Parts: sequence; C-alpha cells; structure tokens
Amino acid sequence: MKKSWFIVCLINFFIASLMGAFLRLSQLTPLPFDYTFLLHGHSHTAILGWLYLVLYGLLLHHFVPEEEREKPYYNRLFWLTQGSVFGMMVSFPIQGYALFSIFFSTAHIFCSYCFCYKIWKEQKSQSTSGRKLLKAALVFMLVSTAGVWSLGIIGATGVKNPAVYQSAIQFFLHFQFNGWFLFAVLALLFNQPDSNDAAHIKKFRYFFNLLILATILTLGLPLNWYFPNAVLYWSNAAGVLLQFIALLLFYQLCRIPLLRYLQDKPFLIRLLAGVGLISLLLKIALQCFTIWNEIAEASHYIRNFTIGFIHLLMLGIINSAVFLFAAANPALNFLNNKKSQLGLFLFLSGFLATEILLFLQGSYFFFGKGAIPNYTVLLFSFSLLLPLGLIVLLLKTLKKNKP
Repeated sequence: MKKSWFIVCLINFFIASLMGAFLRLSQLTPLPFDYTFLLHGHSHTAILGWLYLVLYGLLLHHFVPEEEREKPYYNRLFWLTQGSVFGMMVSFPIQGYALFSIFFSTAHIFCSYCFCYKIWKEQKSQSTSGRKLLKAALVFMLVSTAGVWSLGIIGATGVKNPAVYQSAIQFFLHFQFNGWFLFAVLALLFNQPDSNDAAHIKKFRYFFNLLILATILTLGLPLNWYFPNAVLYWSNAAGVLLQFIALLLFYQLCRIPLLRYLQDKPFLIRLLAGVGLISLLLKIALQCFTIWNEIAEASHYIRNFTIGFIHLLMLGIINSAVFLFAAANPALNFLNNKKSQLGLFLFLSGFLATEILLFLQGSYFFFGKGAIPNYTVLLFSFSLLLPLGLIVLLLKTLKKNKP
C-alpha cells in the first residue's frame, strides 16, 4: 500500500474522530452546528474515508500483482474516491442530506463499482480461501448499495412510511459492516498458501458457507425493528446460531497460525490482536442475546447499545485488524517505535473506556436505573483519547523510518 494513501486514510480517521468528539461535547454545551448533520459527516468520513479507503489499499497490496497495481488507474481511482470523501466531509456537516452531499455520496458509489470490477478481474492470489472471501466481500459491497439506491426510489415515489426509509438504511449498513468490511478483513487474514490438509479445507468450506448464510439471515434483526414478524425473528435466530458455529470453526482454523505470528511481537501488538478477537467474541455474544425479544428491542431503542455495537464492530474488530495488517507492512512505518505505540495505547484506552461507558449506561437504562453520574462528561473526556492517539500515530507515521 502506498504510504501517501495510508497517511490520507489516517487523516480522514483523525477528522472523523474529532467530529465524534464534538458530537459528544454538544451533549454538554450548545455548539453552533446541527447535530444530525455533523453525525452524517462523522459516519461517512469514518466508514468511507477511513475503512473503505484503507481496505482499498490493503486489498490491492495483497491481491493484485505489483505490475498491475502500479499502473495509473488505481492511483487515479484512489484520489477520485478521496475527492468524494472530502466532498462529503465538508457538505454533510453544513447541509446534511442535500444536493452536494448526495452528489459526492453517489460519486463514491460509482468509484466503488470501478474498484470492484478491476480487483475482481486482476486479483491473482494463490490462496483459494483468500480469493473466495475477497469475492464475497465485493459482492456484499455491491449488494449493500441497493439500500442506497432504494432511498432515491422511496423519495421519488412519495412513500411516507419512515419504517421503509429506515429499513433501506439498515440494509446498507448491515451488508457494509457485516458483509463487505468483515469479509475483506477475513480475506486479508486467510490470504495464505493453500493447505493440503483435507480436514482444514473442509473446515474452511463449512466456515465460509455458514458465515455467508449467517450474514444474510441476521439482516432479520434490523428489519424486525420496523416490521415485527415471526419470520424475521427466526431468521435472525437461525443466523445467530450459524454465526456461532462459524466462530468455532474460525477458532480451529486460526488459533495456531495466530499464536505463531504473535509470539515474538511487542506487547501492544498482541494487545491489539486481543482487542480484535475479544471484540469479535462480544459481537457474536451480543447478537446471541437478541433472540430474546426484550433485548432485540432494546438494541434499537436504547441508543447507547446501538452506538456501542457499531463501534465494537468498526473500531474493535475491523479497525484492529486493519492496524495489524498496516503494522506488518514495513513501508508504512506504522507502530514500529515506542512513540507510535504510545499513540496506539491512547487510542485503545479511549476505545475501551467509551465502550464500557456506552454499554454500562445502556444497561442502566434497560434495568430502569437512570443515568450514570457525570456520564456525558466522562464519555466526552475519554472520547478525546481517540483523536489524541490518532494524531500521535499520524505524526510518527509521517516521519522517516527511525527506531
């Protein structure tokens, strides 16, 4: 991955984290901006400016031969995509969903289609597992955009039912987070030489098929929020069960390779891997709890749970994996010295502290115990650790390789 690309991605991430901090500050004191508009700017910059673009670079590096990825096409496409991200970064906080923000969002979708076509065509991985997961990730990305296009249809046809509108958004988010992003990370993880062990091949086949099916079936949860239905409930329940079985297979497939990889790594790298794996366990455990109707409803109506779960998936699982893959690339100069590891420590501390607060406050609301004393002050204070850690990581990455 080009270092200039990675630095731009980190800058996007830093700006998104600042927006998030301002959102939490606005709960303490009035600020001169529209909360919802800034929320849209925060989410689009984090999802499309950080996760999408950094996965763009990592997937190219690991799956496309050097002679192909060094051609001008991918560089031009990266900067076109970044241009659309910058447009969303500016327009969403100012006007929310309006002419310019919709234009830049649409431009990003078309850029993603170009990326899908080229990498599908030009990937040359020798790993059957990696190729399958990559193609699944790309398909999920394409499928997710149906939710975005349907918003235009809903608006054009004059449908006034908010449940229809929200369902389209949830469709997009579900297949972005649980499909495209998660499968892209798994593609990077499994992009290893093929095993000749028949048992290993069989386990991977079961893991892959079960996870695909689970991802589709668990769409039933967000849809059931807006259209309560026994079919959607049991769809989610079946998906959660299949996802749990897939997790057991993942453990069997990856335990020994991960232990070998991490045994000589610095403590904070091992901690980062631990955060990612524990976040994955918690994600699946929390989804298992949603088979109880009360918890399924609370996951929607108690906003602390919703935000906590999204951050658990994005920052806990996907971001931890992205950081690990970036650290494994010496050309990026990432997490290879003590000061950059300080940045990682600050970032992880902020993530863990805010997650604990979000889920604890959500539990207080669920059990009718009210608000935690000084909750908003604590949440804002710990949120500052995220941009602080990122600016340290960014500054150290900008420097030339030094111990």
